[in-house]
Amino acid sequence: AGLISPRSVVRSHFPLPYIIKMKDIYISWDDYNRKIEQLAKKVYDDNCKFNQIICIAKGGLRVGDVFSRLFNVPLAILSVESYHGDSDDIKNQQGQFTFSRDLAKTTPNLGSHVLLVDDLADSGKTLSKSIKWMELFYGFYLEEKIKTAVIWHKSTSSFKPDYCVDYLEDSPWIHMPFEKYETTNIKDFKFE
Repeated sequence: AGLISPRSVVRSHFPLPYIIKMKDIYISWDDYNRKIEQLAKKVYDDNCKFNQIICIAKGGLRVGDVFSRLFNVPLAILSVESYHGDSDDIKNQQGQFTFSRDLAKTTPNLGSHVLLVDDLADSGKTLSKSIKWMELFYGFYLEEKIKTAVIWHKSTSSFKPDYCVDYLEDSPWIHMPFEKYETTNIKDFKFE
């Protein structure tokens, strides 16, 4: 696939991300999908050129899928696990990082201009470590610095993504529409 090169826009003319202050944020599927589209528009309007999307699984899977379809570029998946714990503890337990052995991709080689996507920059560690992992194992493919895009950027993040939709000033817990599956088992469902 060729490089995406939408119209040229000076980055400083972009509206800043929305600044949100809350303890908890509850996101519906409609909200989630709309925010992915808003993020895609920011990337497009900035004339970001990329020929490969890499999403961080699991949170970035939906973002990566939509971006891959909208921009018509290949998607690769990097599986990273950092949150561990039982049910209610899980949100406070970021621990050791585990990376997949390789990227899941359908192209023989990685693109040279990568956009790395995830749903949020919480502590910033996942994005930071993912970039280091990418540079270590795929750096010879990369012609430019890896760009990053997330829906939510928390103030507690040590990593500043290139693109975000919402800047969360007081680091609320975000209740995603798929969160119920974290504590539900297939045996708990009633099928008719």
